[in-house]
Amino acid sequence: SDVYKRQRFASMHDYPVILCEPFLHFLLPSGMMDKTDGRDRRMAQYYMLYKPRGLLTAKRDARRETVMSCFPEALRETLHPVGRLDRDTEGLLLFTDDGMLDVRLLRPEQHVEKEYEYRAFGLLDETAMRQLEEGVLLLEGQPPSLPARAQLLAHTSIGESAPYLPERFREKYLKNPARPVTAGKLWITEGRKHQVKLMIKAVGGHVFYLKRLAIGPVRLDEALRPGEYRPLTAEELAALMPPATSGGGTAEA
Repeated sequence: SDVYKRQRFASMHDYPVILCEPFLHFLLPSGMMDKTDGRDRRMAQYYMLYKPRGLLTAKRDARRETVMSCFPEALRETLHPVGRLDRDTEGLLLFTDDGMLDVRLLRPEQHVEKEYEYRAFGLLDETAMRQLEEGVLLLEGQPPSLPARAQLLAHTSIGESAPYLPERFREKYLKNPARPVTAGKLWITEGRKHQVKLMIKAVGGHVFYLKRLAIGPVRLDEALRPGEYRPLTAEELAALMPPATSGGGTAEA
């Protein structure tokens, strides 16, 4: 199919947004050059991607398309995803070639907060929100979830939530358009497998739409569409990885 050459600019930034397939890639230099010691050295790279639903969070997979398909070949070889999002989850995903960012964001003791927006079948009330905040049992034999923050956004219906429904189940779900749906937000500091879905299940809901909006101080750029990515700004990177303290540690987020 034809590829239309057009260039979009993020509203708060003066560099081009880089588009995922099937859009056209507009390439930036793959890293800045550090010449402070008189030599050219390629510095570490940091990107945010608006992960679309349907892509596997993995460096490579023999059977399914991965998030690395959103990058040109040169970046696919050097970058890796920091953490993961489920295949049917969309939203903010960070990429780097710097292992220290993984340490900063993924170690449980760092308590980096992640913000999610969800839509779930069921009528969840403020009592359910308080249960989510206090901690719920995710799986038998495992400790309950750590304290979290929860916000009830709205009570709606499947009919009003049609744009959020998974494509493969949309026709089936829309046969009952009045079925109650809860929209909400959840902020967690853990990263257990399927955690948000399991937390909502524990209070009587079933998540069918999940989007990550923020990781710590870094929010998903509203100028990005699913499948688009851009480099992190200097301000975002400084907020994610504050400088070491005089005692040799790292300041808490």
